[in-house]
Amino acid sequence: MNRREALRSLGALTASVTVAPYLGANEVKGFPQGTVLDEEFVPTPSHTGGLQVLNNDAHRRTLAAVFDRFIPADELGPSATQAGCIEFLDAQLAGPWGEGATMYRDTPLQPHAEELTQLPQFIATPRERYETGLEALNKWVSDNEDAEFADLAPERQDEILTGMEQGDIDLGQGVHTKAFFEMMLLSVREGYFSDPIYGGNRDMAGWKMIGFPGARYDYRLYADRTGEKLDLIPVSLIPQD
Repeated sequence: MNRREALRSLGALTASVTVAPYLGANEVKGFPQGTVLDEEFVPTPSHTGGLQVLNNDAHRRTLAAVFDRFIPADELGPSATQAGCIEFLDAQLAGPWGEGATMYRDTPLQPHAEELTQLPQFIATPRERYETGLEALNKWVSDNEDAEFADLAPERQDEILTGMEQGDIDLGQGVHTKAFFEMMLLSVREGYFSDPIYGGNRDMAGWKMIGFPGARYDYRLYADRTGEKLDLIPVSLIPQD
């Protein structure tokens, strides 16, 4: 599986239409002052004082190795960890998502619902699932490889991740292995392509790779320029002085 090409294809259409080099592109400057938000509603960057949740060195090392197999560094851009995906996930786990604030977590689980939807049900929060899943992955690797996941050859790391994805590897009771794989993959995608205000997509590397112009206030200047190569510099939600 060529992971980088799969990720890159997410923005292929946008890139082909709007963002290849065009020296005559005009940048929109400023915005109508009447639209200024009250300070209470101005977005603030994620916590930047260090990791809040992913403080277990063994867990974090394994997660970093997994993320960098999903999105390795190459000529197209930085790796997942270089782009801040660990910091992004940590901020998410420390907030309402990590606490399962929007989840219905009461019992009983309904096995027939899983059969109908083909989706697993969870009472554990995402924060708990990450902790349990990483602990189980480390134990499985230690038992079967006599090494840590991060120290394995990239080819063997890929084999283990493929086994998790396809259901050939079972991390044990209490962990839905395939769902845990999918959660990690979704997290790394979100971290690589989300607005930098959330801690990932450092230097807007993900947006630059696919040619996404970011959170711009106004596109009216470009609305009638379909097919032109604008080469717009991405803009983040992070407030600018």
